[in-house]
Amino acid sequence: MTSLFRRSPAAGCTLSCGQIRLRCPPSTAAVRYGYSPWRPRIALRLTQPPFAAKYGGAWARSGLDEEGEKAGPRLCAVEEFASESGRKSVNRSAEVIIAAAVTVVMGVGNRVLYKLALVPLKNYPFFLAQLATVGYVIVYFSILSIRYRMAIVTDEMLSMPKTPFIVVGLLEALGAATGMAAGAMLSGASIPILSQAFLVWQILLSFIFLGRRYKLNQLLGCFLVAIGVILTVASGSGAGHSLKEAGIFWSLLMIVSFLFQAADTVLKEIIFLNATQKLKGGSLDMFVVNSFGSAFQALFICLLLPFLSKLWGIPFSQLPNYLKDGTACFLNVGTLSRGCDGAPLLPLLFIVVNMGFNISLLHLIKISSAVVSCLASTFSVPIAIYVFTLPLPYLGVGPSLPAGFVAGAAILIVGLLIYAWTPSSGSSSTSITAST
Repeated sequence: MTSLFRRSPAAGCTLSCGQIRLRCPPSTAAVRYGYSPWRPRIALRLTQPPFAAKYGGAWARSGLDEEGEKAGPRLCAVEEFASESGRKSVNRSAEVIIAAAVTVVMGVGNRVLYKLALVPLKNYPFFLAQLATVGYVIVYFSILSIRYRMAIVTDEMLSMPKTPFIVVGLLEALGAATGMAAGAMLSGASIPILSQAFLVWQILLSFIFLGRRYKLNQLLGCFLVAIGVILTVASGSGAGHSLKEAGIFWSLLMIVSFLFQAADTVLKEIIFLNATQKLKGGSLDMFVVNSFGSAFQALFICLLLPFLSKLWGIPFSQLPNYLKDGTACFLNVGTLSRGCDGAPLLPLLFIVVNMGFNISLLHLIKISSAVVSCLASTFSVPIAIYVFTLPLPYLGVGPSLPAGFVAGAAILIVGLLIYAWTPSSGSSSTSITAST
């Protein structure tokens, strides 16, 4: 740790405590800690302690051994502070690692169960999307109500400005609309490749709107993660050929859809940061963000229904009959339930896991950053590809692993390790100089 102040006193004692060194003027004894928002370092300000008179002139004498005895309370204070800071840092890192692992598991389950949910609803994917959207609003607001009654969510949290949530809903709706439009024209193998634009957009947007600066190892790690996913998905799939067949317009439209999604995650991070200031250091409950964001997303989806239904090849005039038939298949009742084996269990499992994935993703954004959440979500791609090669219910024996799977997964893991690696800050970080 390095002090904000580097002026050396003319005379005084020198105290050592582990790796921490204090240079103290004769008239000072107690340590008071301050923090400057402009430079993230620790400043030690020394003031006259109430027990200074007890030691008399001992404070003015030099000599490490004698001064160490007299300055016992002062050394203990610094030692406790350093120990507490270390524990908080370790706990924080452990929390991020656990949250990232949960996000990866949920991401794999989300991808696999979406494929399984489409087995009974193969003719009604648009119905499944709308069912999930409505389900989000009902479940999220139910949880929010329970947490409000438990005093976890406060009136101050609920009174947060709603404009950012409106923008979140709009971005999610636009991301869904453009993604559906491009996805209808692109092959399944090309979409994961184009999805790596999501990570690039997040880095650029966090650089612009959050003022975040990334180290060389972090940029290199993100680049390797994207390359690893592309190799894992594209090897042997003919994705490059399918991209040429689809044309540049639809590829660009898919990249734009990931821009909307990246802006959505960065905006949520900004909401959490601003809420910390407005709540005077408090933390905004993530179900406030999820609930209002999902409500406004559902509103904009309703406004875009004529456009979205056309993308799925459903004339808007026939949309009510389509939703009715989709409901019958989902409930697995009536004459339309033929070929709907697995419903409603599989679609419900997908919706539940998808909600869990969204919650874990938002929690990871809250405690770390949007880029870290994106890396965790990206890591689930090769794992899901491997899971699809296993014999799964309703899917049977899956295809073999792509030729470049192992190489791509290895590059992806190396990229994550490089991103997480923190270079040594040198000896300057182990010295604290206190000023008058």
